[in-house]
Amino acid sequence: MSKMYYDADCDLSLLKGKTIAIIGYGSQGHAHAQNLRDSGINVIIGLYDGSKSAAVAKDDGFTVLNAADATKQANIVMMLVNDEKMKAIYDNDVAPGMMPGMTLCFAHGFNIHYGQIIPPQGVNVIMIAPKGPGHTVRSQFLEGKGVPCLIAVERDANGEAKELALAYASGIGGGRGGILETTFKEETETDLFGEQCVLCGGVTALMKAGFDTLVDAGYRPESAYFECIHEMKLIIDLVVKGGLSFMRYSISDTAEYGDYCIGDRIITQSVKDEMQKVLSEIRDGSFAKQWLQENADGRPFFNDRRKSESELLVEKVGSELREKMSWSDK
Repeated sequence: MSKMYYDADCDLSLLKGKTIAIIGYGSQGHAHAQNLRDSGINVIIGLYDGSKSAAVAKDDGFTVLNAADATKQANIVMMLVNDEKMKAIYDNDVAPGMMPGMTLCFAHGFNIHYGQIIPPQGVNVIMIAPKGPGHTVRSQFLEGKGVPCLIAVERDANGEAKELALAYASGIGGGRGGILETTFKEETETDLFGEQCVLCGGVTALMKAGFDTLVDAGYRPESAYFECIHEMKLIIDLVVKGGLSFMRYSISDTAEYGDYCIGDRIITQSVKDEMQKVLSEIRDGSFAKQWLQENADGRPFFNDRRKSESELLVEKVGSELREKMSWSDK
């Protein structure tokens, strides 16, 4: 097992007396900024002119500047904007203010790994990636807990890049949950693969296929939704709590037997072969190139697919059923 780092391994004093500029104040941005401030670190917010997040950050008590001015006042700059927007913001606003001795941070390796952002010499380049959404990073911190973090060092310009990454991770609560060292390459490629083949692309396609199969066979959409969509969270919660074995222990023997008999019939060798192709496209940069081009073209496929997916029967049925679930989180 790889070594895990905790608060006792981190020196938060490395951040004291420094100013951290958080570029972006969305899901991760607000969590990083507020957690670091609560840890006693000086934080300012850098946004593009006209950002709707400016008012929110000001209401939360932060000094809000444009990204260029925030960079000039900072020792450490954390880029927390969307992958596809990051290069332009970095090139236009952040890069001119990056000076030797500064530290440039990321929460995802995409733009460094695929060469979209080229930091100047003399600058530390590190990653601190919480393994959870921003609202969870914040809520867990407020409860005295923490979301585990990945850290990575792409460039150690002053001999303390790793220690700075550990300190930053500790400042946002990662040292409470555990900090694991990785690389920009590994984080980027495994993150994209997990999203595409399992967590998002794979799971949603599997759920939709199950729903459609039952509906096409004449079963009520409401029953199909409960069996193939709603109960997914119940199963995943068991896996998260105690692994696959605990999940199988918790379900009926009939369900467990069906798991063993049928799983390999659904996830066949052809599916695994396709996963290998997807991984190859991630590793050779084909997916990154395709995604960046999609944005350059105005997102025609993305926008069309987002609209068509929102109009599926499974979405309509799910919306109606969730309205009747008084216990659900609105």
